[in-house]
Amino acid sequence: MTDTLPREAEYVVVGGGTAGNVVAARLAEAGLDVLVLEAGPDFGAEGSEAWPADLIDATRLGRSHDWGYDSGSTYPWPVRFERARAIGGSSDFNGCTQTWGHRRDYDSWAERGLAGWSADELSPLFDEGTRRMRVRQYRPDELTPWQNAWYEAAPFVGIPQVPDLNNLDEAVGFAPEAVNIQDGVRVNSAFAYLDPARGLHNLTVVGDALVDRVMIDNGRATGVVVRHHGAVHTVYAHTVILAGGTYNSPTILLRSGIGPYSQLAPLDIDVVEHLPGVGENLHDQPFLLMSWEGSDEMTRAMAAARAAGWAPDEQAMGKAASSFEHEAFDLHFLPYSPTHRGDAKRWSIGTSALQPRSRGFVRVQSADPEAKPVIDHRFLSDSEGVDVAMLVEGAEILRELAASPALAPLVGPEIHPGPESFSREALVAHIYRHPDNYWHPVGTCAMGVASDRSAVVDARARVHGIEGLRVADCSIMPQIPRATTAMPAIVVGERVAGFLLEEAMSR
Repeated sequence: MTDTLPREAEYVVVGGGTAGNVVAARLAEAGLDVLVLEAGPDFGAEGSEAWPADLIDATRLGRSHDWGYDSGSTYPWPVRFERARAIGGSSDFNGCTQTWGHRRDYDSWAERGLAGWSADELSPLFDEGTRRMRVRQYRPDELTPWQNAWYEAAPFVGIPQVPDLNNLDEAVGFAPEAVNIQDGVRVNSAFAYLDPARGLHNLTVVGDALVDRVMIDNGRATGVVVRHHGAVHTVYAHTVILAGGTYNSPTILLRSGIGPYSQLAPLDIDVVEHLPGVGENLHDQPFLLMSWEGSDEMTRAMAAARAAGWAPDEQAMGKAASSFEHEAFDLHFLPYSPTHRGDAKRWSIGTSALQPRSRGFVRVQSADPEAKPVIDHRFLSDSEGVDVAMLVEGAEILRELAASPALAPLVGPEIHPGPESFSREALVAHIYRHPDNYWHPVGTCAMGVASDRSAVVDARARVHGIEGLRVADCSIMPQIPRATTAMPAIVVGERVAGFLLEEAMSR
């Protein structure tokens, strides 16, 4: 950690988030000169007293140091899109659930002509990411009473209990989660990847360094323009790797003149490379949270679990298939029981449609790097209504579960969406009126072959038309995997780092 901004570096990694820290650490460990520029603070190594309590407390979601992004005026009320503006990025905020998805997710990328991204090629990287992130799996006897109730009842609706969630060939099942938690601490990617490399002389990490844009000279990235402590600086680089995430990487490209003419010209941003796909293809898995009144028995049991000292909000997960899915699964079930609300408890489980059809966009409103972008996921906008139909089927399965003999006495009456939405038509209307997200945005700098005019980067994460510029985060995913995207983001970092190291060794 330093407060001094170097004038140049061989590799500049823009964003010390989930994937960016993986890339930076891997390059530095190989002896390459690396500079990490993080827009938020760098709190130092694991154990530093500077770390905010909510960012390391694994029993709940992080909240501080948020970018403040939301849906703006696109819905009747704002839908928040929480992203951490701090070293560690969204690995500071998440619920620590680590899922991989299904083989078809990654094989479908490879079938698009994206060499190096098949499930078999990525599987060792999932294993390595799991090791580095200190992922462990809960045992069934560690589940809180609320989590265990849904896990035990799952077979009632034909969802088997399975050993874990991360067999890439597995379809439906309910299992205790695999989590990146150690001694109650959320193990973010800064702890797992950056900390072991912090002592290297060839790695520099600078916090509160907001990258405005990438400098392009004759079709090559030559460095970045950075705002640091109120001053504007230029940092030169041989290679720039954008790892700002699905919302920030495309906005940096747009401010750099890389994107569609139609967006850049009205903002007086000189177009360097016309790439229509920058900021497009935004998608996340739509989500529906359902809640029940609970029962005296469940209240007593959860109070005892809290008194015992460990009762996290998330611990188990189910995978199920809607009528639209014939290969694997396309629904998640996520029991959720906040334990820090005092008397205002909420007994909940959510369902998410993992393969959404709807697509939205991220766009800049000005060339000011502090100006919030327009983020419109266009949730539930697919013309055939498949996204809503998947959520409806998920809700119906959960209602069937809640009515089972084992669960009904524990969960009590449904209070959200509630009895007024018991008909399918009313439930459809409720979901359209209450769009929500699963916190897994992807796709705004999508990978694709050169002939695909919607693609932003190629299979090696190189920005089309610009030398020396990469993107390494979830924004390059052309289609979201059937997963929570924390571990897939780690794998993206590992994969892109591998490409960079191959090329460095061949120079």
